Amino acid sequence: MNHIKIIHLRRMFAVLMLMLALVTVSIAGLPRFGLDAGTAAAAGSDACQGKKLIMGTSPDYPPYESTDAKNGGDIIGLDVDIAKSIANKLGCKLEITGMDFNGLIAALQSGRVDFVMSGMSVTEERKQSVDFSNNYYAARNTIVSKKDSPYTTMEQLEGKRVGVQLGSTQETAVAGLKGATIKKLNRIPDLIQEIKSNRIDAAIVEDAVALDAVASNPDLSITMLPSENQEQGYAIAFPKGSTLTPAFNDALQAMDASGEKKHIVDKWFGTKEEQKVNNKLIDFSTLDGYVPFILRGVYVTLLFTLVSASLGFIWGTILSLFKLSSIKPLRWFSTFYTSVFRGTPLLLQLVLIYYATPQIFHYDIPALMAAGLAFGLNSAAYLSETIRGGIMAVDRGQREAAMALGIPYRTMMISIIFPQAVKTILPALVNECVSLIKESSLVSVIGVSELLRRASFVQAANYRAFEPLILAGVIYYVLVLILTSLARLLERRLRRSD
Repeated sequence: MNHIKIIHLRRMFAVLMLMLALVTVSIAGLPRFGLDAGTAAAAGSDACQGKKLIMGTSPDYPPYESTDAKNGGDIIGLDVDIAKSIANKLGCKLEITGMDFNGLIAALQSGRVDFVMSGMSVTEERKQSVDFSNNYYAARNTIVSKKDSPYTTMEQLEGKRVGVQLGSTQETAVAGLKGATIKKLNRIPDLIQEIKSNRIDAAIVEDAVALDAVASNPDLSITMLPSENQEQGYAIAFPKGSTLTPAFNDALQAMDASGEKKHIVDKWFGTKEEQKVNNKLIDFSTLDGYVPFILRGVYVTLLFTLVSASLGFIWGTILSLFKLSSIKPLRWFSTFYTSVFRGTPLLLQLVLIYYATPQIFHYDIPALMAAGLAFGLNSAAYLSETIRGGIMAVDRGQREAAMALGIPYRTMMISIIFPQAVKTILPALVNECVSLIKESSLVSVIGVSELLRRASFVQAANYRAFEPLILAGVIYYVLVLILTSLARLLERRLRRSD
């Protein structure tokens, strides 16, 4: 009997050590996959030579920045080319990290990026939080609407449904529209999709972006609006007091003088060949060349799920033991922890860990590590209750028998109680893993290119939402199907020992 218990104890210890090792190796290996944001805040203009500069951008704003999904997934565009030229002049190594547009200022303030270049207009409100370089491009607002019901003036948009990008200067442009219903979305491709779906009558976007959208969607028309303020334009954003600002201004001035900037602008804003209207309701041929790019997101999704599930299970087990402990402070702590993590939104916990960690602990936590930590800690709060229920479901007589035989508490829990509890709660554990796979799409808000974010890049490239999203949905479904099938096999195998 004692020999069997020792074997069980060793097996359980080996499993726990293996899971802990997987978590450690996975987290330690994340930076190698280019998922760490890094920072070069210390790299001032004079000390920039040979050091790394991190540029933050929202790669869904062609032709300024977009993801080249057909050719490796690199971020390309006008802003990228200008940034590369400046970095080259300063002798810096440029690294580009993508994220949502409305998270760029926060990333700048928390030191996650050294500068932001993402078609960002200079506004008085933004000036209170960041410094700006000189303007590198002056753009005009443009009305985008359907060709068969075009709008040519702002007055015609009064009382209509108008879309703008969230956090953009176009919000100010539509603020005075009488009776208009303003819809604010995160991305320009989403606005174009809303026009084509008749959910909005028109959208106000910047001229070059509108030209790119119309080139890909010949059923749309554009009308450029007169510029209200000639001083308005796009500029590079820096943290307050950054020594990089004057160095970038000098580099921009040099590019103007040499004609290099005009050459880059002409390259990206040149005449684009108009594409044919695709009137097919469903056309999966539009995914040609994009499927490998989307499939690479499977690896990130699975790695994220493994890290989160392992951390959640280990920490959830410890919390459940705290709740069953006779030591009151441990019970209070676990109860408070569960209350906090179940009582606040998961998305809030995610962005809090990602943006607050560099600010408070001066540690530049990689995006995927932050995601694994947030989801693991959140999952532990739920699993602690599940595991506690499984432990309490074990027949009390077994515990009393073990105590009567003088078996130590730790040996009793690991060798007798816990294996039976896991067998009982296995379906709940599988459900938690399924939830983690599906909720992995949330990590896109901090720039992790998992399945759904990659599908969104494809949507931004060809302005068709159905096909890439359906493909992503099928992949999610297959992953969940495989997981549940494996769990069913494991459950059947465990039942044989009953």
